Amino acid sequence: MTASAPLHFADPREAAGLAAFLRRLLHYDRAATVRLQAGGGAVAVFGRPPSFEVIAIRTALLADPVDLDATVSAGELLEGIEESSGKAFVPGTVTGPPWTGVLPPRTDWQPVAGLPSAAELRGAVAEAVAEFRSRDEALPEERRTRAERDRIGREIWSRVFTGTGLPLRAAHAAQSLGFLPPVPGEELPVALFAAGPWLRLRTPYGSVALRDVPTALTVTPNEAR
Repeated sequence: MTASAPLHFADPREAAGLAAFLRRLLHYDRAATVRLQAGGGAVAVFGRPPSFEVIAIRTALLADPVDLDATVSAGELLEGIEESSGKAFVPGTVTGPPWTGVLPPRTDWQPVAGLPSAAELRGAVAEAVAEFRSRDEALPEERRTRAERDRIGREIWSRVFTGTGLPLRAAHAAQSLGFLPPVPGEELPVALFAAGPWLRLRTPYGSVALRDVPTALTVTPNEAR
């Protein structure tokens, strides 16, 4: 399959979900690049939103098996998605940034115990955002600089959920990309996996993966330390 051939999704909702993901990526980076990998009956789209330091993955089921591996403009791919017909025209390939050559492994993922519930993950993110705003507002005028704000942000978002190694920034990325939506009347299933130096937080709406997670302060849900 060439990079210019269309993808036919198994359901128009698959196209809509992928389009929503691309819009969120473009919100953080208007020049975002994504890598597509399709094999069998699904396509995986990888993106790296700035500041979160994670790789985000959204998959979509296809009506027809295809074989595709291409790096393309996220904006052009979004323009090529026809949500009503469940079709996407893949744009021409581009030279991608270095991260597109270092993707999470496809296999050998092992479950990691101790991940908080989706509601607890969202709560921890909300508390961290509130802490950042409070500390930012408390800065004296002479210290209200980008460097100082970045330092506070790194301190907060590098904290990990106790016993998992998963940093808060991964949960923040998942929520910001629409992977942790509240589901009325039910608990959203979430899971954590590890493969070598990689961790992957997975939900029914997508995944975020990161590697070489450093040791940091721990945080328990609903308690920002």
